[in-house]
Formats: sequence, structure tokens, C-alpha cells
Amino acid sequence: MEVFMKKKVGVLLSGCGVFDGSEIHEAVLTLLFLNRRGVEIVCMAPDITQMHVINHLTQEELKETRNVLAESARIARGEIKSLSDVNSSDLDALIIPGGFGAAKNLSEFAFKGPEGSVNPDVKRLLDEMLSDGKPIGALCIAPATVGMALKDRHPKLTVGIHEETIQALESMGVKHEICSVAEVAVDEKNRIVTTPAYMIGPEIKDVAQGIEKLVDKIISLM
Repeated sequence: MEVFMKKKVGVLLSGCGVFDGSEIHEAVLTLLFLNRRGVEIVCMAPDITQMHVINHLTQEELKETRNVLAESARIARGEIKSLSDVNSSDLDALIIPGGFGAAKNLSEFAFKGPEGSVNPDVKRLLDEMLSDGKPIGALCIAPATVGMALKDRHPKLTVGIHEETIQALESMGVKHEICSVAEVAVDEKNRIVTTPAYMIGPEIKDVAQGIEKLVDKIISLM
């Protein structure tokens, strides 16, 4: 009797909360749409200290430290792996929700722009996925980290219509495509799919449209 294995889609988180981690709406919508499509979800995050901690009520920086993996586990309900333990061979696709953590904890884009670096394990996994021809999805500001990591491949990405971010990406050799919140940009050559989500917003019902299209496109590419 032939046994069919579920496809595995990795979801790379960067903390818990829009201002210092993963954008919770985007992360949960990604998990919801993947679950509805019947794939196995593999949540992961780097086991590192957050760049900083923000009070999400006042948006003021707090004098405390938090761990990105431990914070991401809040969204994953504890079912999460350290990024260092995940390889491309474990996955069929990878999706990175947005939130400032994607540009603060997964890379230095938020602070240093094109001159910043990408977390070594994030870059390693993205390079592996690209080399293996496995699709990569990124939401909101997360395409900036993908663009930094894969700039030598000149990927086509979208961050919507945010001019300053577009200029920074294009300065690295990224090809940018203007998109609405309900649209996705597809780089067929590199098998990368991106959508603006809360780079445009304004509401959860709006960002859900693009995220669902991204999930469907990623699954079609597996």
C-alpha cells in the first residue's frame, strides 16, 4: 500500500509582536491557511536574544531582554524548533511572516539598511532552499531580509509601495514590483513569492487576501 507523506512548510518566526518580533496577525493567518491546505507546518526561530523589547501599548523600549525562540513559541503554542536544527532537506517550502522582528532579529535591515547583515542561520537556510529549488514566501517587511540574503541572485520582491524601503532594496540589486495588499509578486526563476500585508494594510481582512494567495502559490510550487 502506497503511503503519501504530507508536504512540510516551514514558518520562520522572529519573536512575538509587531514592533519587536513577528506580526501576530500575519503569522496566525499564515498558519491558518497552511493548515486549511492540509500541509504539515514546521515552526522555527533563531535561538538568540531579541535586538530589543518594545512595550506594545506605549511603543517605548523596555530595559529587559527576551529570547526570540522563546517568544516565537507563544505563537507556535510551544511546537517550535531552533532554526539551527532545521535544514532545507527537512522542508518542501518556507514562509517568513513580517513584523519588525523580521528586519531586527532575522537581519539588521531595520537599523543598517543595505549595509546590514543577515543572521547566519537565516542566510544558510535561505541559500539552501534556493539551491534546492524549494519555494520561499515572505510577507510585509520580511522580503527585505530575503533580498539582503539573496541579493546576488537579484530576486524580484515586493514591499508594496513603501518608497524608502523600495530604494534600499533596489540599491542591493533587488528587482521591486509594486503590489497592492491583495496581490503577490512572483519570482518564477528563484521561486520566491512575496506580498505587502501590513506594509499597506489597513485591516486584517485586507492583509488576509494577499497572505492566502501567497500560501496557495507556494503550495502550487512545491
